[in-house]
Amino acid sequence: MHLPAACAAGVTGPPTFEGTPIEMAADTSQPRTGATTPGIALPVDVDVVVVGAGHNGLVAAGYLAAAGLEVLVLEAGPAPGGDTITEELTLPGFAHDSCSSAHVLIQSNPLMRDDELGLLSRYGLEYVLTDPAVVMPQPDGDCLVMRPDLDATCDEIARWSEADARALRAMVTEWTGGLAAVHGRWSSGFDLGESEAAGRYRALRARSAWDVVHERFAHPTVRALVLWMAMATIQDPRRPGTGFLPSSLTSGRLSFGWSTPRGGSGALPDALVRLIEDSGGRVVCSAPVECVEVEGGRATGVRTADGARVRARRAVVSSAHLARLAGMLDGSGPAAAPPADLVAARDQWRPGLSVFAVHAALRGDLTYPTHSGPVASVAAGLGTPEGLARQIDAFHRGEPDATDPWLLVVNQSVVDPTRVPGGGGTFKILTIAPYERSDGRDWSAARDGYAEQLMDLVRARSTGLADAEVLAVRAESPVDVAAHNVHNLGGSCHGGEFELPDGSIIPGWLSYRTSVPGLFATGATTHPGGSVSGRPGRNAARAVLTDLGIDPATVMGPS
Repeated sequence: MHLPAACAAGVTGPPTFEGTPIEMAADTSQPRTGATTPGIALPVDVDVVVVGAGHNGLVAAGYLAAAGLEVLVLEAGPAPGGDTITEELTLPGFAHDSCSSAHVLIQSNPLMRDDELGLLSRYGLEYVLTDPAVVMPQPDGDCLVMRPDLDATCDEIARWSEADARALRAMVTEWTGGLAAVHGRWSSGFDLGESEAAGRYRALRARSAWDVVHERFAHPTVRALVLWMAMATIQDPRRPGTGFLPSSLTSGRLSFGWSTPRGGSGALPDALVRLIEDSGGRVVCSAPVECVEVEGGRATGVRTADGARVRARRAVVSSAHLARLAGMLDGSGPAAAPPADLVAARDQWRPGLSVFAVHAALRGDLTYPTHSGPVASVAAGLGTPEGLARQIDAFHRGEPDATDPWLLVVNQSVVDPTRVPGGGGTFKILTIAPYERSDGRDWSAARDGYAEQLMDLVRARSTGLADAEVLAVRAESPVDVAAHNVHNLGGSCHGGEFELPDGSIIPGWLSYRTSVPGLFATGATTHPGGSVSGRPGRNAARAVLTDLGIDPATVMGPS
């Protein structure tokens, strides 16, 4: 399993499964940051300083190091990974993914698709492409089982609606027949061009996922499945601009299942760190960057919280949250006024839908009833379109809603027993909940009760969650999620969103170049936004290499 050293320290062996269940409340009220690791001296200067070791910061650093640049990555937390970290959140030996669980979007990134940096072939990164991809247990005791296979999934959907099975096939065929290639250009930050496919893609993007799903599908069970998948990037599916998500995310699950990194989500940053170090770079944790130094109008280096300074001979790449970067510049101009583009990013950012998580250590894995017998699955979905709409409306009123919410249920030990002691299981629920409650209750008092309501919903449609089968529980409210990682402002672990002056919403800031020469941005708050896609990291690296006069083709392909 891929646990950071700070988490693995002190583990003396797997827990026994004797005795009563244990409930563990989260205790993450402060960001986990600290001074530079004692005894580790930082270099005086390097070619490129990368601020933050989330997966996008590490992806950018990996490409730059592979291109021959001397790279230093400085991470505020005690271990690399950001929201792709794996930790023992409940009991020793149980490796939980603190935030990210599915690594589906990154599979179509040339980083993985073409193994551009050798993470798969040289650095030990391994993915399990799961079957089932996801299941959706029904109130009547049946279960819709989505396979990583279009024919099998259409056959399954036909049990509810033959017309909707044909509609799903048509939607996926349209996507793979031209729209996916245009989407790849969009994800890479390229101009879409004026082709017929580009026109259809623009028209689809302009719509809402809600309208697309309700137009294409008629049966409530099928609508629930496709809309549930469209919600996976934690955006309101009723918002214009989300119309491509049903096609994109459904096709991704059909191609890659619930793509699961063996050993935990932290296997991705672990492999990237090995690559960076093999290329002559360094990754230093517990080294929070306090400011980006600007001299003569150009970014020249960084200063850490304990006063250490590192000069950047060629560039600074920041994966700091764009709501904070404007305030991190030191010496940017008259009276140290931050540049207008970073001020605009700060002022236009908002957290979007904040999340609530429940982690648990189990005696074994869950199973779900189907018409042909029980099935185990890494991922399951609960929630109807009507329940999702009601939940989001309640969210905006400051009310948590557990009547029929959108729920993601993850049980990755089904395909990866390396994460748990023999016979055990790891379990997570993810949903949305308001950061601030309108009833005035503090989440620290309300958190565990809400977690139990969510677990009851899953318990009613599965086996394996009886009281005696639950060893330990750790609930994290949006306030706890924000405290778990300095990047999770407002309880958002997907980077939030930006409201532009014309009222439109985008999930990531569109430019990796800032108006400060030598300063570049990456991370979940840059295009195309959150989730484990690696696109912000790869795209930012391409911008840096281009501006430094280094051909990106030395380390990456044209896509």
